[in-house]
Amino acid sequence: MKKLMFLAVAAVALMCSCNSNKFKVSGTVEGAGDTTTIYLETNVNGNWLFVDSVVTSGDKFSLSEDAAEYPNIYRLGINGKDAIYFPIDSIDNLEVKTSIARWADDYTLSGSDNAVKMMNIDKQAAKFSKAGDTSSDAYRKWKDQLSRDLVKDPAGILAFYLINKYIADKPLFDPLDKKDFKIIGAVTNAFANFRPNDPRTGYMVDNFKIGLSRRRSEASPRDTIVATEAALIDIKLMDQKGRMQSLQEVSSHGKVVILNFTMQNQSFSPALNKLLNTIYIKHKAQGLEIFQVCLDGDDAQWIQASSSLPWISMRDPNGEYSQYASSYNIQQLPTIFIIGRNGEIVEKVGNIEQLETAVAKHL
Repeated sequence: MKKLMFLAVAAVALMCSCNSNKFKVSGTVEGAGDTTTIYLETNVNGNWLFVDSVVTSGDKFSLSEDAAEYPNIYRLGINGKDAIYFPIDSIDNLEVKTSIARWADDYTLSGSDNAVKMMNIDKQAAKFSKAGDTSSDAYRKWKDQLSRDLVKDPAGILAFYLINKYIADKPLFDPLDKKDFKIIGAVTNAFANFRPNDPRTGYMVDNFKIGLSRRRSEASPRDTIVATEAALIDIKLMDQKGRMQSLQEVSSHGKVVILNFTMQNQSFSPALNKLLNTIYIKHKAQGLEIFQVCLDGDDAQWIQASSSLPWISMRDPNGEYSQYASSYNIQQLPTIFIIGRNGEIVEKVGNIEQLETAVAKHL
């Protein structure tokens, strides 16, 4: 995390609940005696805000604070030392064991599975940072494993922590890296879908847009998203029959899926739907599905156009500001990707006239 300190009283109020639930952080700090001040800070959208402090008594300390409305990241610090980071979810009761000499280098956390996971991540990250080893095979393998663990719970507090974490003054997940940016997009989408009222969600969406803008400004013509390298970012929207549809779910059954971003109120729409219908009827029995995401601003026209379509058609109410379109770096409409039977994007179709040929080779 970036180490910043700002006064943001309104933001803190959003993070705190109005009930009397408390979380507790206590522990033993060898060598602290009766004179060491320990500071508790909370993270509000990248900024670190003071919460409370306590002076140790006989190497021991205890802090109890109101539980936040949403899970959040906290840290313990003492003067001149790196901080100890941990998540708090509601009324957690955490135990810390460390020493003055080895404060954030050799500590243990207990009382929360997520706190233990974060501790292990931070300890490994510190080893790579101190060794200046952020380009080795070992580092890449570790980061790949983090990515796999992260996408299992992209709306979790650990996912938020990881996509905002810095190692050796560099982001662990860099928005200028294609693979990293897809991870950032997956987490941002998950928060937008499952935690729309979480104070972090708007912050993450804004950061994603900034990252997208940086990528576009720094990209060469050859540095656009290549479909064969693209991870599948889930899309969850209501279809034309009022059912919630998930791209990951549809793509998990061994089918070949056409992922189409489009609008139904454009001059190209009738011809595109006619082509899709021809391909769909011809190859449906072989395991073809169509997952169509419409960015129409007008709900009525989308309903009229999609009501008779035999495939999955959905409208994103955010229209041209669709987070899904941003995640997939949609530059023009229509845009079509092909998702293979393994549930991964295998091709981006540049020439729609070649769509059937492209689909057939994956079938």
